[in-house]
Amino acid sequence: MWNLLRKIKRRLRPDPVARFWRNREYIVHPTGWRRWFIPLYVHANQKIADRHNALIPCLDTISPFATPHGIAGIFISYGAKVGPGCTIFHQVTIGSNTLPDSRGQGAPVIGRNVYIGAGAKIIGGVTIGDNARIGANCAVTFDVPANATVVMETPRVILRDTPRDNTFHTWEQYLKRQQKQPV
Repeated sequence: MWNLLRKIKRRLRPDPVARFWRNREYIVHPTGWRRWFIPLYVHANQKIADRHNALIPCLDTISPFATPHGIAGIFISYGAKVGPGCTIFHQVTIGSNTLPDSRGQGAPVIGRNVYIGAGAKIIGGVTIGDNARIGANCAVTFDVPANATVVMETPRVILRDTPRDNTFHTWEQYLKRQQKQPV
């Protein structure tokens, strides 16, 4: 009896993460009649992402990745690139750095088959090589070569003599500012 009820429930309400990835595929690569329903798929994905406190842009630069614990708390910046075959656990941030006077400006580029542990933060214009592993709760602000493993060290405090500009800029503002700067 309970098995039958579980099967009916799965049929009526499939896994929301599976629906998210299916809808995302329809948005990024619409074929045939599905292109007429893109706004509906976008709305459905936004509801799923909001329910799970996630932000995963539906862009061609972000390949679908495995999420063993669902999409709970995953944040990916609009400028980021994620290669195919990656595994990303919950509460991971892959974010852009748009602060004007910082070293690592830009958005992260994640290679193929990268394993990113729970709670990891990858911030700024860094490149993570293919087959790399990022441990849980690591804060990565530097390039990681291919086939490397990153684990968290003890935190350290860096003191500065001058105040820093901590003004927040959106990704669009950052791109406009980069285009205005001479090369």
